[in-house]
Amino acid sequence: MKTISIFLLLLCFSFGFSQNAPTSFSLQEAIDYALENNRQAKNATRDIDAAKKQKWETIATGLPQVDGKISYVNNIERQFPGIDFNNDGIEDIGAKQNMTPSVTLNQLIFDGSYLVGLQSAKVFLEISENAKVKTDLEVRKAVINAYGNVLLAEESVQILERNVDVLEKNLNDITKIYENGLEEEESVEQLQITLSGVKSNLSNTSRLKDLAYQMLNITLGLDIDNTTALTDNLETLAVTNMEFSLLEASNDVQNTIDYKIANNDKKSKELLVKLEQSRALPTLSGFVTGSYIGNNDNFRFLDSKQAWAGTAAFGLNLDIPIFGSGLKSARTQRAKINLEKSKDDLTETEQKLKLQIASAKSDFEFAIEDYENKQQNLNLAERIEQKNQTKFFEGIGSSFELRQAQTQLYAAQQELLQAMLDVINSKAELETVLNSPINN
Repeated sequence: MKTISIFLLLLCFSFGFSQNAPTSFSLQEAIDYALENNRQAKNATRDIDAAKKQKWETIATGLPQVDGKISYVNNIERQFPGIDFNNDGIEDIGAKQNMTPSVTLNQLIFDGSYLVGLQSAKVFLEISENAKVKTDLEVRKAVINAYGNVLLAEESVQILERNVDVLEKNLNDITKIYENGLEEEESVEQLQITLSGVKSNLSNTSRLKDLAYQMLNITLGLDIDNTTALTDNLETLAVTNMEFSLLEASNDVQNTIDYKIANNDKKSKELLVKLEQSRALPTLSGFVTGSYIGNNDNFRFLDSKQAWAGTAAFGLNLDIPIFGSGLKSARTQRAKINLEKSKDDLTETEQKLKLQIASAKSDFEFAIEDYENKQQNLNLAERIEQKNQTKFFEGIGSSFELRQAQTQLYAAQQELLQAMLDVINSKAELETVLNSPINN
């Protein structure tokens, strides 16, 4: 009975665990899941947590620091005998053994580098937060690409399977006509060539489909062999992604994450200049310390009769830089050079982002136009193939013309699928450049 209870408990736990890992996703569900479970996204979140801890590390260096210490000495050979100052039979000074517990409080009063460090910690946290936004944008785009590749493979397999069925029926019909002496052998061979090519494409696409699912699983943060199902349709996604309003979006690059990251770099270089300049300022700190000194020929420091001599003191430490053979000046000049470089890098980033936005808008607009064009081409290719098939079986068309029409149809099918995927991916690229998923 106990064994059965344990088994049921494990079964319930296993079921509950499997419920936490969804196996079917819409595109938006896949994006949301990946932003929580993608390994890169999780590490970016950890980087923010680490930056917050580092910020507190910096703050804490300027707050009171209290240290305790216990020193124990056993003089194996003594140069002088012990002295009993208290006339209590206990040697207070120079005894064989002595112990000194102490507590010291240190407080930083002024340090220019500390003030710069506080500003740097704030910028470092901002850098980590912007890096998280950048990572989320890239993860989102990767999920969209991987999701679309799976849908493309699924649709391709279905179309190729239908094409194989049609070709096998045609081949069977033309073979019977040939056996009755009403058609040439070349017609049979032409269809065999076409069928062989389509079957080969089907096998390759099926393998690519498996790889596409594995890539999607990795992107989502799932096990590579997880059984995953998609609930969205490629054509529906393509149509819903045709948002022409994106083409009118602002070209202000200062709202983009890449510009913010480049600007963070400039800020950090400015702080490095301030840091090197602050090294020329004096540093002032204070301390308070207290200790007790105990001496004894034998280890009786835990005895209540042990005599202790107490001491206490406070003081200030002033560190004044005087001469460094040009070291501080060289460091400051080097920091200023790096600052100038970061300013040029920021300008370069700004110009490249303007071009990148214009290019992404152009690609998105072309993808929409190309989709509409490929849709028309497929309709034409279907009608041409149907006409040539009718003409062929009526004996007024050649097998070569039929094969040419079929090849054109199959190419048009794949081109339309690719055009759908291009619409989805080009929109994702434009949104990533514009930072619109975060801004919105």
